Amino acid sequence: MTEIREKAEKALHDFIGEGKNFREGQFEAIEATLTKKRTLVVQRTGWGKSMVYFVCTKLLRDEGMGVTLIISPLLVLMSNQIAAAEKAGLKCDVLNSTRVTEEKTDIIEKMKNNELDIVFTTPETLFTELVQKALPQIKIGLFVIDEAHCISDWGHDFRLDYFRLKKVINRMPGSVPILATTATANDRVIADLEEQLGGNVYVSRGHLMRDDLSIQVLDLESKTERFAWIYENVPKLHGSGIIYCLTRDDCDEIACFLNENGISSRAYYSGKEDAEETERLFMNNDIKVIAATVKLGMGYDKGDISFVIHFQTPPSIVAYYQQIGRAGRQIDRAYTFLMHGKEDSDILEYFRNTAFPSEREAEDVYNYIKNNSDVGLYKLTSGLNISMGRISNALKFLINEEYIYNIDGQYYPTATPFRYNKAHYDEITKQRENEYDQMLDLMSTDNCFNRFIVNALDDSTEEKCGICANCLGYEEYPAKASAQAKEAAADYLEKQYYVIEPRLRWAETSYTKMVKIGTPNETGICLSRYGHPIYGELVKKGKYEDHFFGDELVEKSAQVLAPFVAEHGIEALTYVPSLRSGIVCDFAGRLAEKLGLPCLTLLEKTDAEQQKEMENSSFQCENAQKSFAVAEGAVSPKNILLVDDMADSKWTLTVCGDILTKAGAEHVYPYVLASTSKKDGR
Repeated sequence: MTEIREKAEKALHDFIGEGKNFREGQFEAIEATLTKKRTLVVQRTGWGKSMVYFVCTKLLRDEGMGVTLIISPLLVLMSNQIAAAEKAGLKCDVLNSTRVTEEKTDIIEKMKNNELDIVFTTPETLFTELVQKALPQIKIGLFVIDEAHCISDWGHDFRLDYFRLKKVINRMPGSVPILATTATANDRVIADLEEQLGGNVYVSRGHLMRDDLSIQVLDLESKTERFAWIYENVPKLHGSGIIYCLTRDDCDEIACFLNENGISSRAYYSGKEDAEETERLFMNNDIKVIAATVKLGMGYDKGDISFVIHFQTPPSIVAYYQQIGRAGRQIDRAYTFLMHGKEDSDILEYFRNTAFPSEREAEDVYNYIKNNSDVGLYKLTSGLNISMGRISNALKFLINEEYIYNIDGQYYPTATPFRYNKAHYDEITKQRENEYDQMLDLMSTDNCFNRFIVNALDDSTEEKCGICANCLGYEEYPAKASAQAKEAAADYLEKQYYVIEPRLRWAETSYTKMVKIGTPNETGICLSRYGHPIYGELVKKGKYEDHFFGDELVEKSAQVLAPFVAEHGIEALTYVPSLRSGIVCDFAGRLAEKLGLPCLTLLEKTDAEQQKEMENSSFQCENAQKSFAVAEGAVSPKNILLVDDMADSKWTLTVCGDILTKAGAEHVYPYVLASTSKKDGR
């Protein structure tokens, strides 16, 4: 042990400098990893979990052992950690979806030749055919699973590709040390992780209390009030910080709002093209705020984050602890503010209900694969009225449960009889409902917020943090925004409207192939997000309560459209007809009068199924093609405004636009009152 400690301390000094010491529990975790082979580290954010596997790697490589393979969920974590590892002379590389095949092949060859000390990869990349074929030829010295709570389906951020790591662990030789790390695991998750790591696991578990994080709960249900509070108080907060949102739309809107008001900000979420640049700007404190989804929730290592604001309620205490843990890692005091909006429960219920495939979805996908040949993803979407995202989710679960397998993008049934694991999925969903209730209890407690959180994570400490609003007995920042700030927020939200980008290709249907649309619609305008303030709320109320779109929507629409109509030489207005309601026809007539345009009936509706029952592009496109036709004798002017109340897939607008071009239109400009499309919160 003395020899290991001496070597470990020398490696530590290589990383962070002479005279530095291990934090409590760090060396013990290193020793356990090097001697006991299976180790689980559950320690608070900022404790230094990455130092455990860096030091272990240094010692193992000095002894001639193989490459350390680190499984990490997000690119941002990898870039942070590579910079830290390379300071100590470790050769690192990243194997993930951003690398082209030639780069991946080169990295794999270096791994086979033992030329790299550390390789970071995602579970998705690990399970690609390219990597799986190469693994038996690679000498693994240490296998690390970062953010290990993702393995457990009881964890707050369970991911199926992580769950499959259990199979890799089972195949790993007993001589290869395996280290799993997380900051967010309660007793239930820890027990599950121990089982998945193979039993006989050394667990390094420390106290979770963060007495450098001030927590304040803000009772601001309306989006206008929350925007106003952010507008007024973010400039008062020292340094840079994160605003966490449940949806991408909110990230975009908050970032835009702050920038318009002189507060430098960027939105950050999965699939955003400028994500890497945003990380760099934020790391260098070149922007004040990053408005992010949970994509920035794990392992992001910026030590001087001074505040974290939650624009909506997180789904669980575990997720909340993970996210506020980004703040205050290398500064004495950081501030966190927990908001909750009236939309929170609906958004989180949607996430919970879509986490697992429904029994119908799983069974339909399985039976289609079983009863058909050459089944790929696109064949499934044209054969099943299920969204592509839901089909993809069902495929992952079916593969994980070993009911199907995939070869070169084609799916085949295994010999295992299909059985939907409903009881287990229901139990997890119920647990997540309970976790959300626990978040609501946190927001209403009179006790120390920090103690409430760590107790919920099965840390039984009775200490109080001494710095949260409940401990202090007063609020360090105002609980409400001023009237002036509310006016600024309301002005911003009132003037927001969005473009409708046209579809350019047909979906695969019995009427069309996946070819370019001859004359696609022009870029149009969407007034609001359905249910959002201010006009999205009016649309929701008008559609389902009043069955009438009020004058305020007509006035605002005319205000938005008047310059647009003049700019594009729009000659008339038409509308998407309905057999069930005259609400759009009525609105279109009043709008046309306000704009000084004729309102023409150019389209007719046939008795097809309701479009909202169609769940993917193929079915939506085909149903729209069955649903509409040109009105008898109708001739469209060259420049026409096409009005509807809602847009989701945009296939109704696309098909109606195509019909209008065949009736003489050269340019069709869509206008809708609200978008109902959903974007997830990654």
